[in-house]
Amino acid sequence: MGEQKVRVTQDSGSRWRRRTGEYDTLAEALAAAEPGDTVTVRAGTFRENLVLDKPVTVTAAGALGSVRIEPPAGPALTVLAAASVRGLVLEGHDTSSAAVLVDGPAAAAEIAECRVSTVSAVGIEVRGGARPTVRQCTVENPGGLGIRVRDAAAASFEECEVVAAGQAGVAVLEGATARLDRSRIHHASGAGLLLTGEGTTVEAVGCEVYEIDGTGVQAESRAVGRITDCEVHRVSGNGITLDSEAVLALDGTRVHDVPENGADLRGRSVLTLERSTIRAFGRNGLSVWDAGTRAEASGSELHDSTGDYPAVWISDGARVSLSDCRLHDVPDALFVLDRDSHAEVTDCTLTQIRSSAVSVSGGATVRLDRCRIQDAGTGLWFRDHGSGGTLDGCEIADVATGVIVARGADPVVRSCTVRGSADAAVYVSAGGVGTFEECRVSHGKGYGFHVIDGCRTVISRCRAEQHARGGFEFSEPGPVVEDCTSDDIKPQTATATAARGTVSDHAAGAGGILGGGILGGGFAGGGGGAARTGSAPLVDSTAAIAPIPDCRPADEALADLDALIGLDTVKQEVRTLIDLISVGRRRQQAGLKAPSLRRHLVFTGSPGTGKTTVARLYGEILAALGVLQRGHLVEVARVDLVGEHIGSTALRTSEAFDRARGGVLFIDEAYALAPEDGSRDFGREAIDTLVKLMEDHRDEVVVIVAGYTAEMERFLSSNPGVASRFSRTVTFPDYSAEELLRITRTQCAEHEYQLAEPTATALLDHFAALDRGPSFGNGRTARQVFETMVERHAVRVAQLADPSTEELQLLVPEDLPG
Repeated sequence: MGEQKVRVTQDSGSRWRRRTGEYDTLAEALAAAEPGDTVTVRAGTFRENLVLDKPVTVTAAGALGSVRIEPPAGPALTVLAAASVRGLVLEGHDTSSAAVLVDGPAAAAEIAECRVSTVSAVGIEVRGGARPTVRQCTVENPGGLGIRVRDAAAASFEECEVVAAGQAGVAVLEGATARLDRSRIHHASGAGLLLTGEGTTVEAVGCEVYEIDGTGVQAESRAVGRITDCEVHRVSGNGITLDSEAVLALDGTRVHDVPENGADLRGRSVLTLERSTIRAFGRNGLSVWDAGTRAEASGSELHDSTGDYPAVWISDGARVSLSDCRLHDVPDALFVLDRDSHAEVTDCTLTQIRSSAVSVSGGATVRLDRCRIQDAGTGLWFRDHGSGGTLDGCEIADVATGVIVARGADPVVRSCTVRGSADAAVYVSAGGVGTFEECRVSHGKGYGFHVIDGCRTVISRCRAEQHARGGFEFSEPGPVVEDCTSDDIKPQTATATAARGTVSDHAAGAGGILGGGILGGGFAGGGGGAARTGSAPLVDSTAAIAPIPDCRPADEALADLDALIGLDTVKQEVRTLIDLISVGRRRQQAGLKAPSLRRHLVFTGSPGTGKTTVARLYGEILAALGVLQRGHLVEVARVDLVGEHIGSTALRTSEAFDRARGGVLFIDEAYALAPEDGSRDFGREAIDTLVKLMEDHRDEVVVIVAGYTAEMERFLSSNPGVASRFSRTVTFPDYSAEELLRITRTQCAEHEYQLAEPTATALLDHFAALDRGPSFGNGRTARQVFETMVERHAVRVAQLADPSTEELQLLVPEDLPG
C-alpha cells in the first residue's frame, strides 16, 4: 500500500491547519480530513470500506477505473453526510448488503462519474431520509437490485445507467421519492423501473428502459409516477403494469416491442397517456380490468399489433377515455365487456382493423363522439342484452358491416354516416333494438338498413342511398320508421295510395314496413290487400320512407348561385358539371355506365371574385345530388397544412383532409405550397400527401385549389399527380364597374340604405377609376367602399338636430371615399 498514497487538501477556511498531507489508507486520510477538505486518491485498489461521515470531497487522481474500492465485506462506500464522491470504481461482494449505501437525513450527497460493479444485495441503496444526487454513474449488479430508494429518502439520478441487474433495475418504495433524468435501465429482471408503496413518487424524463426480463415499468400499492419523453421496449412481459391503486402518467412516451400488453391495469389503478405511443404489442395495447380501474389517453396512438387481441380491452367494470387518439393496424380496436365497463371515445380515428373496430358485450356501454372508423371488418358490434351506449357524429367507411345490433343490445346512434359497406350498413337481428336518428348510409353493396327477426328498431329521419340491394329491408313486422328517405323508393301516386288504404301516423310508426321488404325500386310481398297468418293485421308503413328529393335542394343552391352578381362563365361551368353528375346518376339507375368524372377543381382569379362562395354552393349541390355526404366547406391555407418540422406537414394535411370528409376542402392561395425556390420547403410534402389522399379517398372529398392564374399554373406543375387530379379550371374574372355598383346596391338594400341617383353615378365613376393592380379586391373593394360610405354618412347625419327617415337612409355623393 506504500505507493497508494491518499492526499488530503485543505479547502476549509481555517488558517491554522496544515495545507496538505499524504496517507497510506483511506481511513487515515478521512480521519485527518475536516469538513470541506478534498481527499484525492491515487491509482490503485483499496481493500477497505470507504465511510464518509463528514462533508468532504473524495475524488480519483486519474481517469475512471484508476481507483478501485474493493472491501472483503460490507459496503464499498457508505455516505452519511453531505459528501461528494467522484471518479471511483466501487466493488462489493457481500450479498447481504449494498455496494453503495447512502443513509440518513444528513446525507445530501453527490456521487458523480462512478462505476458500481458488484455482486451484492443492491448496487446503490438510498434510505433513511437521505437526499443524494447521482450523476453519470453506472451500476452493474447481476446478483440483486440495481438501485433502491426507500424509507422516505429522495434521490436524483442524472444520466445514469443500470447495465445489468439480477432483480429490478431501479426500485423506489416505502414512501421514497426519485427523479431519473436521461438515464438508461437495461438487462434487469422482474422490472426495469419498480415503484411501490403509498407516498412513493417517481418522475422519469428522457429515460430508456429495455431488454428487461419482465415488465418495463411496474407501479403498485398506491405509488405515483410520471414518465415523460421516455422509451420502454424489448421486454419479456408487459411494457407497463399497474396494480393496487397505483397512479401513473405517460407523456410523450413510447412503448413498443412487448410480447404481452403494452399497458396492463388492475386493482383500481389509474393510467394517463398524453402524446404517447403503444405499438408492436403481442396481446392488448391497453388492458384495463376491475371496477375503479381507469385509463385516460389523449393525442396518443396504438398500432401494429403482433398478436390476435384487441388494441384496447376493458372489462369487469373498468373505464377508459380516449380523446384525439389513433388506433390502427390491429386485429380489433376496442373491446368493452361486462356490466359497468364503459368507454368514452372522442375525436378518435380507428383504421385498418382486421375484425371489429368496436365490440360491446356483457352489459357494457360506450360513447363515441365525432369518431372515424375506416377499413374494418365490422364498424361497431353491440352483442347482447344490456350492451349499448351512444354514437354521435361518427363516420364509418369501407367496412364489411357498419353497425351490428343483436340479442337485446340497444344503442342510440345519432347523426352518423356509414359509407361503402360490403354487406349491410346497419344490421339488426335476434332481438336487438337500437335507435337510429338522422343517420345517412350510402354506397353499400348490400342493404342500407337490414332488420330481421321482428326487431323493434327505431329509425328516425335517416337517409339511405346507392345501395346495391336496397335502402331498407325489413323481413318481419317490428321496426319503427319515421320520416326516412331512400333513393330506391318511387313517388307514390294517388291511385296507389288509395289502393293501399290510409295509414295513420301512429300505425306507420309502430308497425314498420312489412312483407318482403324494399327490394330495388319497390316493395316485395307487401300488397295492399294481403293478409298474414295470425290475428295482427298487416300494416303498410310505406309513408314512413319517402324518396330522396333529387332536384329541389339542388335547385335552391343553384338559385343562390344564379343570384350572384356577374360570374356568367363560372355559373355555366358549374352547371355543366352538375348536369354531367346528374345524368351520370340517371345512367347508373338505368343500368348504364356512368362517365368517370374528376370533381376536383382549380379556381383561378383575383381576390374577392367569389371563389369561396361558389365552392360552398358547389358542395351543397353535390350533397343534394347524393355525391357528397355532407357538402360542408373546410377552408385552409398554407399555414394550416405546412408544419415546422419533418413529419408534421403530412399530419396537418391529413387532419385537414379528414375534417373535409363528405364535403369540400378549399385551399386558398394553393400556389404558396409550391414556392418558386422551394427545393427544401415542406409545402412539397403537403402536396404529395394531398395527392395520395385524393387518390385513396376519391369519392369522399372534393378538393378545390384557388389562387392567381399564373401562380396556379406553377402549382399544377409542382407534382406529376397534381395536374391529373384537377382536370377542370374555372376562371373567375374581375368585376366590372357596373357589377361593383350592383354589389354596392345589394349591400345598401340588405342594410336598409338608399343610393341617390347622383350617388350611383359618382360611385360608378369611382369604381371605373380604381387601380386594378394585384391589390385590387373586387367584391371585397365594393364592400369596403360601402362601409366607408356608411361611416361618412353617420358623421354627417350626426350633425343634424332631427334627421328624417329619408336622411337616415340616403347616401349622397359626399359620402363617397375621398
